[in-house]
Amino acid sequence: MAHEATMSPLAHADDHHGEHHESPNVFGFWLYLMTDCVLFGSIFAAFAVLRNQYAGGPSGKELFDLTNVGIETAILLFSSITYGFASLNALAKNKKMVLLWLAVTFVLGLSFVGLELNEFSSMIAEGNGPDRSAFLSAFFTLVGTHGLHVTCGLIWMAVLMVQMMGPQDLSERMMNKLACLSLFWHFLDIVWICVFSFVYLAGVM
Repeated sequence: MAHEATMSPLAHADDHHGEHHESPNVFGFWLYLMTDCVLFGSIFAAFAVLRNQYAGGPSGKELFDLTNVGIETAILLFSSITYGFASLNALAKNKKMVLLWLAVTFVLGLSFVGLELNEFSSMIAEGNGPDRSAFLSAFFTLVGTHGLHVTCGLIWMAVLMVQMMGPQDLSERMMNKLACLSLFWHFLDIVWICVFSFVYLAGVM
């Protein structure tokens, strides 16, 4: 009995440690997002310097269609809401609803990327590619980098959905993966709001 009493606190400490052994991963992902902030901040700064360097080419006012960009923005912001529903159902351990809301989020994210690619292809077809001027080089770099991040997020989301398909319950490890993807997805929403305001809205004024 004395041996059990001696070992009990250690056992409880091990159990407590096991419950939270994934938390450093979430903290580490916060650190990654900080480096991403530096990346996007640098590209935004470059765009600010080059935004008026048209080299005889078209300006943002001539190129940007705020109706289409507004649709892209609404789709991406709504995908953040649907991911929030997935997170709430993950906390309730309702795996079927998590998969459903992740699927909805995936479709919305894919629609956003599709609209962005359509915008790029239309501009390039009209001779307004990234080699046309410094302004367009900065534009394609900034918006393209964000689009690449969204694409990576979609791949990540698809992998998590495949991993969740099975009889097993949502593990603590999976919950941490979903939490990290949630941080990433909402971060991309914030970046896009900055892109929409600083690039598109300011570009047509």
